[in-house]
Amino acid sequence: MKSLDEELNGNLQCADVDFNNLKHFDKSNFFQRVYKVLKLVPKGKVTTYGEIARAVGNKRMSRQVGWALHVNPNPSEIPCYRVVNRHGELSSAFAFGGINRQKELLEADGVEVVDNKVDLDKFGFYFN
Repeated sequence: MKSLDEELNGNLQCADVDFNNLKHFDKSNFFQRVYKVLKLVPKGKVTTYGEIARAVGNKRMSRQVGWALHVNPNPSEIPCYRVVNRHGELSSAFAFGGINRQKELLEADGVEVVDNKVDLDKFGFYFN
């Protein structure tokens, strides 16, 4: 198992990360932690704002996760379109082209979107 510092500074691989220890990360790098954790969500899956917040150490920071995604510095590498709300609903304010673009990107990943909603039981990705 790699140290937390090695994980934050290197390439994250889901199997190598002890998500129970993410809460010990330096809080000043919250956005960077959000981006690194989000990169772990595989093609064909989605996660929620709250799940990312929990994974980076504070389940109450889902709104801050949303803000981090809104200012995503590299949308081609950080797949913020793979994040939906706790009900599986797409974001009406998807920052990179609107709800229709989020739907297109998810469907291109193989995620079924019905009435702008994703079945989290089928397509949800949860960090250990």
